[in-house]
Amino acid sequence: MLLSGSEIVMECLLREGVDVMFGYPGGAILPTYDAMTKYPQIHHVLVRHEQGASHMADGYARATGKVGVCIATSGPGATNLVTGLATAMMDSVPVVAITGQVPRPAIGTDAFQETDVTGVTLPVTKHNYLVSDIHELAYTIKEAFHVARSGRQGPVLIDIPKDIQNEKIDFVYPEYDVVLPGYQPNLVADAEDVAAACRLINEAERPLILAGHGILMSGATTQLRELAERGQIPVTLTLLGKGGLPEDHPLSLGMMGMHGTATSNNAIQNADLLIALGMRFDDRVTGNLKTYAPNAKKIHVDIDPSELNKNVKVDVGIAGDLRTVIDQLLPGVEAGAHQAWMGQIREWQEDCDERDILKTYNGEGMLAAQVINDLWHHTGGEALTVTDVGQHQMIEAQYYPHRRPSTMLTSGGLGTMGFGFPAAIGAKFGKPEEEVWAIVGDGGFQMTMCELATAVQERINVNIAIINNGFLGMVRQWQEMFYEERYHATPMVSPDFCKLAEAFGIPAMRVTNREQVAESVEFARSVDGPVLIEYVVQKEDIVYPMVPTGADLDKMIRRPKPGEVQTV
Repeated sequence: MLLSGSEIVMECLLREGVDVMFGYPGGAILPTYDAMTKYPQIHHVLVRHEQGASHMADGYARATGKVGVCIATSGPGATNLVTGLATAMMDSVPVVAITGQVPRPAIGTDAFQETDVTGVTLPVTKHNYLVSDIHELAYTIKEAFHVARSGRQGPVLIDIPKDIQNEKIDFVYPEYDVVLPGYQPNLVADAEDVAAACRLINEAERPLILAGHGILMSGATTQLRELAERGQIPVTLTLLGKGGLPEDHPLSLGMMGMHGTATSNNAIQNADLLIALGMRFDDRVTGNLKTYAPNAKKIHVDIDPSELNKNVKVDVGIAGDLRTVIDQLLPGVEAGAHQAWMGQIREWQEDCDERDILKTYNGEGMLAAQVINDLWHHTGGEALTVTDVGQHQMIEAQYYPHRRPSTMLTSGGLGTMGFGFPAAIGAKFGKPEEEVWAIVGDGGFQMTMCELATAVQERINVNIAIINNGFLGMVRQWQEMFYEERYHATPMVSPDFCKLAEAFGIPAMRVTNREQVAESVEFARSVDGPVLIEYVVQKEDIVYPMVPTGADLDKMIRRPKPGEVQTV
């Protein structure tokens, strides 16, 4: 077939199974947009800002496990993708970004809308390409998808000059497999490492599994459950690992770390063995590294060998695909009971139930925790939730237990405000059968609320829950606890969100008391299209427990009991 470079792009996307892409046109990418008219099989979603496109591709990828695709023009279009690419990079999400570039003869001349996009994005992508020869275009796209989805997944960018998009050649799709001699991710564990890990597991009296995002990325939820149940080993989850084990499972301790459950953090500090699966010992889950799990031997399994012994020295480090490695471990793991250990954990759980606030709070207005727990109740705990970043994010992690994998999507590593709403749109495109709720704060929502127009144009059925406390809530919490309540630059003046929704033609509702939450869920379900619900909550609330930065993991600031005064 005689095809232009832009038609080759679309042909290759079809071969990669792409059915939707998120983008914004411009001069340097216009030939590819023109070629889209010949490829109706791929639906293009017109965003209102390129950052929204990268977050939508990210949300699509997290929800489906497939590669998300975003597209933008050169210069500012491409640089507007950077925050979304960095978000995907930190959380190991497979995204392919396609950007237009000025024609080859103009590169390096400071031409209109020229930017060294491969240089700009090198630190925030797994790999990137500047295509310099049309004969390499098809293989480059195939290789980009391979790199994005294999090993430790991540974002890849392809920068395509405009003249290559216009040039024509006889197109033959590269049917052969991608082989990169310097890039061969190890999937299978060494037998000696497996045997050493099994010995540690079988000898442990107080074992604990730390399950991270890798459980979901590798599709290892069944294997995780079998390992935990066979050894009767309790499981604590990272923020991105939520859903890896149903949170109502008797072995689930909930989330670990800075705003994790006190039970999880106590268990980590008192365990004699940590089995870390697909997590990277981020500072938000370890606290003070010098005192982290001081009595525990450590097993660490991760697809990326560079993560092993990076932050925490381990006794057995295994580089491999998590599902494959757990399958290797299972035959050597003996049935266990650990009755004394489980008894200790039950004592912590009885003493450490922060959720009592749901019943005991009798102040004015609603707490965000009450709203989110009520959303969990009235959606049957089955919704796919996509959060922004801040207090509401941590409260969702605490008060909306997830039973299924990949039903709580959030920006973990980068902590990107503005992620939630556009990522929810992407997730809904990937999982149209799911009930999708974007749970956002009044601050983060305003960063990407221009995508309301995208939601309307696409008639995408996303429910937007704005947890409005009139502050940049998490920053204000730190100001209260560590800066003597100097609330500088955190009080927010926001628009009337319901009138804003009305301006876009979106049905909206404001909720000011708990009795209305059930009504709001039914209202959202009654609308075929986007819905906005504003939940007005208590302004100066605190997310408990909290481990201060650099503190020992079990030195948590706990919610004061009635009559107590909090000291920090």
